Amino acid sequence: MSRLLHSGQVIVDLVMSLDTLPATGGDVLANSASFEAGGGFNVMAAARRNGLPVVYLGRHGSGRFGDLARAAMQAEGIEMALAASDDKDTGLCVSLTEATTERTFISHIGAEGDLLAQDLASAVPNADDYVYVSGYSLLLEGKAQALLDWLLALPRQITVVFDPGPLVKAPDSALMVALLPRIDIWTSNGPEALAFTGASDLAGALLKLNEHLPAGTLLVVRDGPNGCWVSRSGQAEHVPGFKVKAVDSNGAGDAHAGVFIAGLANGLAPAVAARRANAAAALAVTRWGPATSPGTAEVDTLLSAG
Repeated sequence: MSRLLHSGQVIVDLVMSLDTLPATGGDVLANSASFEAGGGFNVMAAARRNGLPVVYLGRHGSGRFGDLARAAMQAEGIEMALAASDDKDTGLCVSLTEATTERTFISHIGAEGDLLAQDLASAVPNADDYVYVSGYSLLLEGKAQALLDWLLALPRQITVVFDPGPLVKAPDSALMVALLPRIDIWTSNGPEALAFTGASDLAGALLKLNEHLPAGTLLVVRDGPNGCWVSRSGQAEHVPGFKVKAVDSNGAGDAHAGVFIAGLANGLAPAVAARRANAAAALAVTRWGPATSPGTAEVDTLLSAG
């Protein structure tokens, strides 16, 4: 059976909801606050809740945040490939969600920012596995090169999924130049695709992405409540979204990515998998917190109603 092997970073989110951010030097009271496992955990939880076995390849720390991260992964049935690092705790992200659902993040990297070649030596993907790569990983000096070397040595039949995230904004860095030919699936939101390609609209971004990626790469670009675009070899299809009342967009894109991969692993056509992913993301934004992806039954219910 296929698995999702996630090579990104699990961190802990301090999630706070507030009416609006204060001005510099100001102070406001949050409406709520909680510590939650986040980062790569969101994608993994979404995939696992929708029937796909998941392995976390990254590091996790020793300390209060590492304990929280491990407990969350264990609760979801996520396998951890590595033992806890004994020299650092897991990192922290302050996640601020305003009443408009706009999000602001401030992150501090911990043990998950390091990864050595020997950490990955025992990670042997099967031919039908999906290896998930986060753009954040390419920005981490203690991790990027070892991860890239491992990815480029993988057999070609293993599917590599790339999520650029908001900080990878250009295709011309040395690491991106090396990684681009190995990407099989691109998943991002619209602003990330626009920033990466320099295009002025999503149609242009889809075309320009094809200029950087191998022929036949599957592209999934999310367009908020409008749904997403699925494209391959220049043939793009819009998959509509679902109308819901959003309260928190944190983790919606991760829910989409995890459920989409689970759908592909289950043999669904990309557009059908994207429809399920749109439903999952729609349900996720109706809930507070980062890892709010629904499970298979809830997705099925919304699809039946829609």
